[in-house]
Amino acid sequence: MKKLKWLSLSFIFLLVLGIIGYAVIVFGGGLIVDEDDLILDATTTIETSDGEVVGKLYDENRVPVALDDIPQHVQKAFIAIEDRRFYDHAGVDFISIVRAVYRDIVAMSKVEGGSTITQQLAKNLFLSNDKTWMRKTKELMAAIHLERHLSKNDILELYLNEIYFGNGVYGVEAASRRFFNKSATDLSLTEGALLAGLAKAPNGYSPINHPDKAAHRRNVVLQAMTDTEVISAAERSEAQAEAVDLDVQTYEPKPWAASYIDLVLKEAKDKYELSSDELRRGGYRLVVNIDSDIQQMAYEKFRDDDYFPGNTEGAEGAFVMLEQDSGKVAAAIGGRDYQLGDLNRVTVNRQPGSAIKPLAVYGPAMMQEAYQPYTLIPDQKTEIAGYNATNYDDQYAGAVSIYDALVASKNVPAVWLLNDISIPYSKDYLAKLGMPIEDEGLAIALGGLSEGVTPLQMATAFRAFANGGETGEAFAIEQIIDRDGTVIHEGKTSDAEVFSPQVAWNMTAILSTAVTEGTGSAGEYAKALAGKTGTTQHPHVDGEVKDAWFTGFTPEYVSAMWMGFDTSDDTQYLTAGSEMPTKLTKAILADIDDQKSLAASFDKPANVTALPEPIDLPRDITLHGDYSFGGFSLFDAKLEWTEATDERVIYRIYREEEGLDKRIAEVEGDNEYKLDHIRIFGSTRYYVVPYDPLTKTEGQRSNTVELSM
Repeated sequence: MKKLKWLSLSFIFLLVLGIIGYAVIVFGGGLIVDEDDLILDATTTIETSDGEVVGKLYDENRVPVALDDIPQHVQKAFIAIEDRRFYDHAGVDFISIVRAVYRDIVAMSKVEGGSTITQQLAKNLFLSNDKTWMRKTKELMAAIHLERHLSKNDILELYLNEIYFGNGVYGVEAASRRFFNKSATDLSLTEGALLAGLAKAPNGYSPINHPDKAAHRRNVVLQAMTDTEVISAAERSEAQAEAVDLDVQTYEPKPWAASYIDLVLKEAKDKYELSSDELRRGGYRLVVNIDSDIQQMAYEKFRDDDYFPGNTEGAEGAFVMLEQDSGKVAAAIGGRDYQLGDLNRVTVNRQPGSAIKPLAVYGPAMMQEAYQPYTLIPDQKTEIAGYNATNYDDQYAGAVSIYDALVASKNVPAVWLLNDISIPYSKDYLAKLGMPIEDEGLAIALGGLSEGVTPLQMATAFRAFANGGETGEAFAIEQIIDRDGTVIHEGKTSDAEVFSPQVAWNMTAILSTAVTEGTGSAGEYAKALAGKTGTTQHPHVDGEVKDAWFTGFTPEYVSAMWMGFDTSDDTQYLTAGSEMPTKLTKAILADIDDQKSLAASFDKPANVTALPEPIDLPRDITLHGDYSFGGFSLFDAKLEWTEATDERVIYRIYREEEGLDKRIAEVEGDNEYKLDHIRIFGSTRYYVVPYDPLTKTEGQRSNTVELSM
């Protein structure tokens, strides 16, 4: 009885121990399996609207595919070679384990593995490759857990998507595209068998590096498929006779797109809260607005040293181009030799110099009735509200029209006008243009900002002039599509009116003249272009340049370009100013025009009034006068003068009198005037003064003629 008692207790103890062990194995797998790891990392592609892939982001290069899209013969190839009893076991195949141990003992070495597909999946997803009993035990626990919570098809789909195929490729879809340039859906029998053979040793059986070994391994898989009655012996023989036929696709990173890709990543993070890490794992498709042709043209031009005049190496630049009508970012160059992750100068603040004048001063001013393109404003060296402003050439006209002040980029008129319209009024417009600033001084008029603005901000702001007075946030991402094919975000901008259509058109006309006759005349481009230059003086080297800008627009595009050094000190400065970004922008536009035929002129909208061109008053009028006989009076007198080329010039006829000379007539469209009520005895003196009806100013008077009898 005592022995029976101990035997019973031992049996109960072993039974309890077994139950505990079973419970640990069955339920302990839940501690090993991380549900998040069941969502496999997938490659995110950055592509154009036409489907051209310009960039890829991934930790593991994988394209998930549903099991239903993988042919049956491909599925069965993997099962035949890796786990013939896959549909019969519960995660652990004890028969295969016993067989493997037996064969290892007979061979006196490890010749056969006993891991099931489920165990392989568990190891790859949750465990390391350590060859220890503890790791193997965890593998068994995780495999049993997977089998209890997932269907066989779910496990097989995960396995076929998770498996590594060498060459940085994960999953059958990415492998199929890599080796055969086709989707897994279209894999043939031999192609599927070859991929199945790679599972054992993807590098050792690589069809690229070891084609003979790959062919032999493929034939082993085909034999296994015959042994499991998946294919017939005849099908096996025919397939084994085929040569390994590859169409290897190698993705080459596109250096010309790197700046744009970084801009896309920043937008995805800031606007859609998708981090770079999430994008590398999430398998998204980012459809972007890049124009590949323009991007490559700009990239190639940026590699030309002749456009970047620095006193030493390292002169940098940034360029961004938007579609005028939509605000889509067509191109972005963040640096001259840009690599992913570098400083993207498209979004770095810089001092804009005079390029800000249309935005901070003249555009806001012309929204007031008092200030129109031909309104005269002071142009004289003086202190304005405690701020000393000087023109870059130290030349002053006394008074100048807004039109001419902007074309010639005069500093004093801009500062005076900013002071008159008020700094808060100007800053309100800058904020509407997407450039809120903290500065409070009149240096705003000349682009002297404490923090500066970015090329992307400048292009977005100038778009208001190109787009009838409206602008909105520029955007690089058109759509974000998740791994299930669902569009989760769509890019768009909501344009709002900042300037009236009339002001926008007036500014277009003025800045077009600035490009042909003013500070933006450097370089060659024959089609429609309006723009403004900007140059800032170097803070440490007198007479040298720190920042150089050209911001402009055509009927199709708006662009901003900056040049300078990343760090400003006395050892680094530009040796030329805004003429260089102007020349480079025009060169890029000329290349675009060769491909796309850009517009030759700006089309005036129907709801605005055309802005007349400036009138150039003649400076050397020669006046003649004489008497003649005949007519209704005995004597007639006539004044004649040299005629200006501009028919809009009005000529004012003055008669000298004691005290204040008297204006006796105005003549338009002619160069002679008949005098009435002339003195027969005595003499009278006359002169002519040209008059500009736009600016309402008189020019230089002619010589004086005296008529006497």
